[in-house]
Amino acid sequence: MLVRYFAAARAAAGTDSESLPLEGPAPARREVEELLARRHPHPPPGQPPLAEVLARSSYLLDGVACPDPHTPVHDDAVLDVLPPFSGG
Repeated sequence: MLVRYFAAARAAAGTDSESLPLEGPAPARREVEELLARRHPHPPPGQPPLAEVLARSSYLLDGVACPDPHTPVHDDAVLDVLPPFSGG
């Protein structure tokens, strides 16, 4: 699967995207979040931990809002991580 990070998520992960191999049955979105947090335990200097950003983010799964953390994520999916944005 492809994970794309935006704004604060990009800063906390230290990258704008990454490929994530998924094996076995499709994990729930929440399980993918936990895996991402384990992959990026140490944020770049001055950034919050990715786990904190993920906890307050919204998600798009293949371009569609994915508010349910129990939604299965398949290995060919694109998951966008959208932290809260400010401004107007």
